[in-house]
Amino acid sequence: MNKENTCSGGCPVISKIIPALLIAVGITLLGIFIRNGLGGISSNQRVVSVRGLCEREFEANKVTWPIVSKAVGNDLTALYNQIESTNNAITSFLKANGLSEKEYSVNAPVVNDIQADRYGNQNVPYRYTVTTVVVVTSSQVKKVNELMEKQSQLMQQGIAVVAGDYNYQTLYEFTELNKVKPEMIAEATKNAREAANKFAEDSESKLGKIKTASQGQFSIEDRDQYTPYIKRVRVVSTIQYYLKD
Repeated sequence: MNKENTCSGGCPVISKIIPALLIAVGITLLGIFIRNGLGGISSNQRVVSVRGLCEREFEANKVTWPIVSKAVGNDLTALYNQIESTNNAITSFLKANGLSEKEYSVNAPVVNDIQADRYGNQNVPYRYTVTTVVVVTSSQVKKVNELMEKQSQLMQQGIAVVAGDYNYQTLYEFTELNKVKPEMIAEATKNAREAANKFAEDSESKLGKIKTASQGQFSIEDRDQYTPYIKRVRVVSTIQYYLKD
C-alpha cells in the first residue's frame, strides 16, 4: 500500500478547518469589542440637565434726569427771555447743590405754534408753547435723588417743573455688569452642580463630568416701580452632567 498519498502536499481537510476557525474567532472577538463599546457609550449617555440661578441687587451708578419746564404766550421774544431766565435758575440750583457743569446740559428750546397746527384748538388764549429741558447725567445717584426732592425750591422762584411727562422720564442705569459677571456665573454654576448632586444622590448615581453648558443672558430690571434706582441682575446657567454608577 502506498502511504505517500495519505497527506502529500498538505491535508485538504485541515487546510480548510484552520481558516474557518480563525474567521470564527475573529467574529467572536469583534462581537465582544462592539458589545463593550456600545455598553460604554450607553453608560456615558446617562445625563442630568439642571439650571443654576444667580440673582443679586445693585444700586444704579448712573442717572439721567431731564428737568422740563414750559412757557406759553404770544410774544416769542418775551418767551425766549423767560426761558433763558428759567434755565439760568435751574443751572444755578444744580451748581449750588454740588453738581459740576459736566453733569448737566441745556437743550435747545422746542417751540410749538398752535395757530399753525391745523389740528390744534384755535380758541386757546396764546399762540406759542415753548418747552425747555435741562438734562442732568451723573454718577452721583444719591445726590441727584436728593435734588429731586428739593425741586420745591425752584417752585418758590416761580419755576414750574413739569413732572410725569412720558417723553422725559428719569432713567437709572447699572453700568458695571462686566465687573460682576464672573462672580455671578460662578455662583450660578455652583447652584446648578448642587442641584445635579442632589438628583444623582436620589437616583443612587454619582455625578460625572460636564457634557454641555449654556450660559443664559444677563437681565437687568428695576426691583420695583417705587425704587427704580435699585436694579435686579439675574442670570441662569443650564448645564448637563454625565451620571455614572
